[in-house]
Amino acid sequence: MASVKIKFRASTVEMREGKLYYQVIHNRQVRQINTGYRLFPEEWDAVRSKVVLSPGIEKQRSDYLFAIQQALAKERDRFDGIIARFERSGIPYTIDRVLACFTSRSAAGGFFTFARQLVRELRQIGKRRIAETYTTSLNSFQRYCGEGELLFEEVDSTLMMGYESQLRATGICPNSTSFYMRNLRAIYNRAVERGLTAQRNPFKHVYTGVDKTVKRAVPLQVIRRIRDMDLSFDADMEYARDLFLFSFYTRGMSFVDMAYLKKRDLQGGVLTYRRQKTGQRLFIKWERQMEEIVAKYDTPGSPYLLPIIRDTQQEERRQYQNAGHFVNRRLKRIGEKLGLAIPLTSYVARHAWASIAKSKNIPISTISEAMGHDSEATTRIYLASLDTSVVDRANRLILKSL
Repeated sequence: MASVKIKFRASTVEMREGKLYYQVIHNRQVRQINTGYRLFPEEWDAVRSKVVLSPGIEKQRSDYLFAIQQALAKERDRFDGIIARFERSGIPYTIDRVLACFTSRSAAGGFFTFARQLVRELRQIGKRRIAETYTTSLNSFQRYCGEGELLFEEVDSTLMMGYESQLRATGICPNSTSFYMRNLRAIYNRAVERGLTAQRNPFKHVYTGVDKTVKRAVPLQVIRRIRDMDLSFDADMEYARDLFLFSFYTRGMSFVDMAYLKKRDLQGGVLTYRRQKTGQRLFIKWERQMEEIVAKYDTPGSPYLLPIIRDTQQEERRQYQNAGHFVNRRLKRIGEKLGLAIPLTSYVARHAWASIAKSKNIPISTISEAMGHDSEATTRIYLASLDTSVVDRANRLILKSL
């Protein structure tokens, strides 16, 4: 492991200040870096490697020495952080790599500072979903790196491989690891575009693809069991179950789209909405099963169709996110009661609808259109050729099977 010491070199000229420098040792190699700070011999304690603040010296000199002491402590912390990150990676590193990271430009313009500013910019222009995913990834990455700034020059393949190994060691699945890496790569590439750093391709040795996920669909029999459960003893679980069923009834509508449904979206027996994720407009024929749930949770005085966003005076996005966590916790308990092999979440309803539709030989194109497929090429094909009545008939066929 690399070590760092602060050394003092006295001037050869009498009554002139000497120089402080860092001595870095790694794998029997020694390098020196001048700190730029100068002291008189009596102002340096070589045993404790500390600045001596003697009583009685003039205030101006005392302030100068105190500033040096603070700066040295901060720079030592930087050195220690750089070395710690290299050590955590488990990959061999050189003394020159340590020095290159340390002597890079000021940490004030480092990776985390830029990333947090980018998140603020995204929020200001309304791209809150991206801002949230970036924040999630940044929080995870900073927990790995530790407190303090991270220089762009420190963001290299060694660091990212170490981070990936740490994520996997905690049991995080490859897709989640890839999610973090793709977000961090997007932030890094933004910095490259703005000329804040050179492109060093730090993500070339980590996984940024998408694995085939573990099956999250459940068969029709399970949907029936969920529907028929007696949950009258627990209003919260009943509420979660009913929202799950509403999602299934509406062709796997996502929870966020359900949250933002307005009463005015239901007209003439057709529910019309735009997907929050893609902006695509979808039409759903209103069915008896949907009406029963909406009638059960009447929302007088509210513009919203379902009781997810309850207070129009409060931040809507935060309300639906909190409601989503609340519902998924209850759904997980329902899944455990049913002995399901997978965690039951609101997203399972979406997977289940698609899986069941496919099992009933409904064309893939119809399923894609019904769910608001987010592939541009696929969407163009489907929107250009599909009659929405085909989708409505497909949904009615599934609902009649319950």
